[in-house]
Amino acid sequence: MKLTVDAPAKINLFLDIVGRLDNGYHSLFMIMQSVALSDKITLEKSEKKGIFLSCSEPRLPSDKSNIAYKAAAAFYEHTGIEPEIKIDIEKRIPFAAGLAGGSADAAAVIAGLNALYKTDLSRSELCEIGLTVGSDVPFCIEGGTCLSQNTGGVLSRLKPLKACYIVLAKPEAGVSTAGAYEAADKTYLYRPDSMRMLDACEKGDFEAMCKYAGNVFEQVVEVIDRVEFKRIMRKHGCSLCQMSGSGPTVFGLFESRENAESCAEELKKICKDVFVTVPVEHGAAVTE
Repeated sequence: MKLTVDAPAKINLFLDIVGRLDNGYHSLFMIMQSVALSDKITLEKSEKKGIFLSCSEPRLPSDKSNIAYKAAAAFYEHTGIEPEIKIDIEKRIPFAAGLAGGSADAAAVIAGLNALYKTDLSRSELCEIGLTVGSDVPFCIEGGTCLSQNTGGVLSRLKPLKACYIVLAKPEAGVSTAGAYEAADKTYLYRPDSMRMLDACEKGDFEAMCKYAGNVFEQVVEVIDRVEFKRIMRKHGCSLCQMSGSGPTVFGLFESRENAESCAEELKKICKDVFVTVPVEHGAAVTE
């Protein structure tokens, strides 16, 4: 038996670091949005026992260090089923981009195995499994527009983001997530207004959401060309432009498809990885 799963990327409309927990992890307040840019995960039962992973991106590992492999192992441990699966990842989401590409793959594996084995685990159970392998995995299972709190395990669904176009620009230079958190811990951060942002989301007020959006990592993470990316996005009439996650991808929200596409064309002159996409209201989803 074989099936495929769509694994959407995410952007952070809002990201604040609330504090550091006793276990060393950080408590976050994030408003996250799924987008149509996605990886394609194919799952097929194997004739041999074990977990066998392949990936179209040769720079990514295909062994147990891959988060998708860890997700499969966590699913099998939770259910008590003996592993017998082949997993193929067709990468479309750029990795190390702040777009949760790895977490999206892990979410797709968990959701796909649940469908493949007909284990009928609830969404909350799937998210519990996901949280054991990555803080963004529960959101990537749930998808849509959500408030994510603490270490990713507290999710609240929000009103869908209005129809718009999203331009993503990912520079070649990557960002160390651990380094970003370390820098944030040493810096007095300006706090974006989470109360007004959440209120705008609950009301579905797109203009107010764009006004109160924010990402504290922009205060401590240096991204080459981020200022220029934003200048180009604003030139083409974006409603919001900011960094996603700990970076380095910068995104812009556009109400006009024409403006989004003209922005992307200009960005492609200075950036290799540029995408025009749209919001989606689902996370990992079985497609075939």
